[in-house]
Parts: sequence; C-alpha cells; structure tokens
Amino acid sequence: MLLLRCPPLPLLLLLPLSSRPQKLPTRDEELFQMQIRDKAFFHDSSVIPDGAEISSYLFRDTPKRYFFVVEEDNTPLAVTVTPCDAPLEWKLSVQELPEETSGEGSGEPEPLEQQKQQITNEEGTELFSYKGNDVEYFVSSSSPSGLYQLDLLSTEKDTHFKVYATTTPESDQPYPELPYDPRIDVTSLGRTTVTLAWKPSPTASLLKQPIQYCIVINKEHNFKSLCAVEAKLSSDDAFMMAPKPGLDFSPFDFAHFGFPSDNNSGKERGFLKSSSSKFGRQTSSKPRVDLHKVCMGNKNIFTVSDLKPDTQYYFDMFAVNTNTNMSTAYIGTFARTKEEAKQKTVELKDGRVTDVFIKRKGTKFLRFAPVSSHQKVTFSVHSCLDAVQIQVRRDGKLVLSQNVEGVRQFQLRGKAKAKYLIRLKGSKKGASMLKVLATTRPNKQSFPSLPEDTRIKAFDKLRTCSSVTVAWLGTQERNKFCIYKREVDDNYNEEQKKREQNQCLGPDTRKKSEKVLCKYFHSQNIQKAVTTETIRGLQPGKSYLLDVYVIGHGGHSVKYQSKLVKTRKFC
Repeated sequence: MLLLRCPPLPLLLLLPLSSRPQKLPTRDEELFQMQIRDKAFFHDSSVIPDGAEISSYLFRDTPKRYFFVVEEDNTPLAVTVTPCDAPLEWKLSVQELPEETSGEGSGEPEPLEQQKQQITNEEGTELFSYKGNDVEYFVSSSSPSGLYQLDLLSTEKDTHFKVYATTTPESDQPYPELPYDPRIDVTSLGRTTVTLAWKPSPTASLLKQPIQYCIVINKEHNFKSLCAVEAKLSSDDAFMMAPKPGLDFSPFDFAHFGFPSDNNSGKERGFLKSSSSKFGRQTSSKPRVDLHKVCMGNKNIFTVSDLKPDTQYYFDMFAVNTNTNMSTAYIGTFARTKEEAKQKTVELKDGRVTDVFIKRKGTKFLRFAPVSSHQKVTFSVHSCLDAVQIQVRRDGKLVLSQNVEGVRQFQLRGKAKAKYLIRLKGSKKGASMLKVLATTRPNKQSFPSLPEDTRIKAFDKLRTCSSVTVAWLGTQERNKFCIYKREVDDNYNEEQKKREQNQCLGPDTRKKSEKVLCKYFHSQNIQKAVTTETIRGLQPGKSYLLDVYVIGHGGHSVKYQSKLVKTRKFC
C-alpha cells in the first residue's frame, strides 16, 4: 500500500489527464484530506503526494501528460525525469490555477472537464524542455504557485520512465549524492579480471544513510540509470512488471495502455492475459543481452572475474539508497582485458616423434614445414590418456578436424612449399599427453598399427589357482607383443585402473620381475588375428593387473587396455 505523506507545507500532486469524470484536488486542504482518506478517490485518481517517485509507460508516438499543483508562491521545486530504455522528449510548463467557480464556499470542487477546459484554453509558460536519455532535472529555489504541466513523448519505441517531484528538495534527498569525483577507476587489469574502485557517496559517509553499491557489466554500452539496466534484464526486454491498481496506476491507466483491469480483458494493443499477476506484450523473441548486475554492500572496491581475454567490457556503478530504493549513477567506464599469452609454437621435425603435454581444456600449436617438395604428408597422433581434438591447416586453410583417441593416422595431399599448423585441444576431464609424428615419407611409421578393439579378454572357465588365460587382437602387420603382470590388492578398483591408463608408458617403465613374455604375431586374415596366452606361476586367490604392449618398428610402444584378473582360491 502506498503511504501518503501530507505535510502542512505546500502540497504537490501528480495525476494523468483523463477523460473520465475525475476531480482535481482543490485548494481546500480540509476537503483534500477527506478525499485522501477516501480509498475510492485515491484508487481512481492515481494521486501521488509530494515527494514520491512514480513509474509509468509510454507507447511510441503517444504523448502522456501529468499535472501537479504548487499551492503557494516562492516554493522550492525539483522535478526529476528518468528515461529507462529509450530517449524521451519532455517539457515542463506552468499556468495560473483555474479560477474557482460558484462551487467555492460550498466545498464542492469544480468538475474536471470544466477545469480541463480552462487549462487547455491557455498555453502556459514553458519552464524547461529536454530531449534525450539522460536523467535530467528541473530545480528552482523559488517557484510561483500555479498548475504545472509535464508532457512526455517517446518517438523511438514503447518505453517506461520514472518521475520524481518535490517541494522540499533540501530535506528529502531521496537520491544518493555523488562524490566530488564520480568516476570509476580501473586499478588492475588482467586477462580475465578487472578491479574497479570508486569514491563513496557523501550520503553514506556524511549523512549516514544506508547506501549499497551495484555494478553492472556488459559488452555493449554504458547505462545512464538503473531502471535502464532493469529494463534490459526484464524478460520482455522493454517493460517492467505492471503495477497493481491503487499503487502507481489506476484501472483507467491499465485500460488506456492495454493492461487488463476488472473491466478489460487485455485484448487491446496485442496484450496477453496471463494466469499469473504478470502481463506481457507480444514481442518477437530476441536474444537476451549479456548483462550482469552485482550488488556488494557498502564496499568501494570490487574485482570482476571470469571475463574473456582481449574483450572490451563496459562498467557502470550505481549508489542505491536502500531506504527509498532510489539510485544515482556514477560516470561509467570501459576497459579491454589483456590478450592471452601467446603460446610458443613447437616445430615438428620430419620423421621424429614429439612428446606434447596439454593442460585440462588447454591448447597447443605445432608447426610442420617440410624442407622439400612432397606428394603426401602423414600425421600420426598417439593420445595417451583421454580423447583430444586435432585440427590441421595447410597455408591457413582447414584440411583436417578430428577427435583422436588412442593411435590415429591421417594422410593429406601435399603441396609445394606448404606449411602446416596443427592445433591440439585438450580434454575437459583432465590433462592430456600425446606423441605426434609428421613425415613426408609414407614408409616412415614409428607407431605400431592397432586393432579397433584394444581390450584384453580373460577366460573365466580356464582360471585355476595358479594361472589365467587371456586373448587379444592383433593386425595384419607383424609386431612384437609383450605381456606384463602385477599383483594388486583385493580392493583395487576400476577408478585406480583408469588412473594408470597412460598408453604412452612403455615396457621400459616396468620392473623386470613383472615381465611374462614377448612374442611376434600377425595374420593376413584380419578375422583370425587373435592370439591367446596362459600366464602361470600365480598365487591362489590373488588379484593381478595384466598389460599388453605392442611395439612398432621404430621402437615406440602402445599399451592395450589393462585387465584385472583373479585366480581361484580353491582348486
């Protein structure tokens, strides 16, 4: 419920011009007090007392007019108009109060239609006009009594705005005062962070009123008012939530501007009726603006984090009086975050394997520039842990983009004096390790070929107390296979096994006592490229981790997926 403050000082009244049989309050203070106590009068007239901020709506090219009365000469007056999401044209003028008719003395106010007739017959004296989207003020230390007229128009789009007017500007001070230097200082700048500092509002430091600071960050432009920010953050990108009847608007306002009331189904001007208390205009779906608002209490230094490198951001600071919920904008600023540190590009040598380490979600760049003309280029990539993404550009043109898990080989058509840039992007799960080979000689293959399935299969029915039998797939290429075993605890689980799945660790990292045997194997018939092996000399009821390594002609090895087996306890 809106609380009405009716001081004995000159009273300021705001109300929209209407075609309904409303009545402007007369100068009769006793009669006006009676009207204020009359809930029906307040509900219908939308009278707002001196010193209150109102929110209202404008449709494009549809003017709106307010009146307020200053009862006595030499009265201080301050009017503040805050455009929200569109520029406004507004004008303030004054004319003498309408002469009272024979109703005077009887306590009966003049009909509004008669007062309107007297108002519109006179042009009035223009006091101030403005066009733009700044928060603009009209302030006078001594204003004449009269009927003041505020005309507002939006020519750009439907919008909303706020108006505040008072005849006691010195004592009210609802808006926080800005310091002598209202700028925001950028004190620190990083690739993903910006630290800002600002001087405190005297309203907090001197008057001890409750002030909190709210910062707004976006990549488009600075904002001149907090209601402009709220308009952007609102779901329909243009309108605030409709006020309830009896607060900021009367049912007449809702009907005139398309909002449903008791006698309005909401069909006017394309508005939808909702089952909730919110009403929204039918608008085309637009992408939400990347806008963030953070309030941090009474601190006057703040670090914005999680920004993108080499990106320009706009920063606005608002001092908000938490008693009145009214705000004042500091002078906004902008800053560009620093660029990412340029990564060193690793040069690949023809036919030589290069080890690469990539941080989680990180990126590495490799460069290959063959010294002689070539018909084909072969890239071999061995991803030791999780899958990674590889992109290859030849002279700036993308020629390959793939995800790589295990060992993969890519062959590209060559080009005279071509240069190749390889981009490797790591996994989201964790760090990545790779071995990369680039060569212009097709027969220079350091990595062994692998089957599609690198699992080791254990035969449960062939298990004994001292042995297990396993099998794995081979290829048509003759390679050397070595099998290793390691006893593990009974509580050894799949998670521990997964952490040890670095396929790039070769047999040279294993103890000699863990080696079972090595053998050569291949089959021209890929369907028959299967080998089995029985591992003996094991302990009853014990768990073992088995690893198979395939070793290529260049000496580089690749590990199959580890297999956990357990011997029988009783035989």
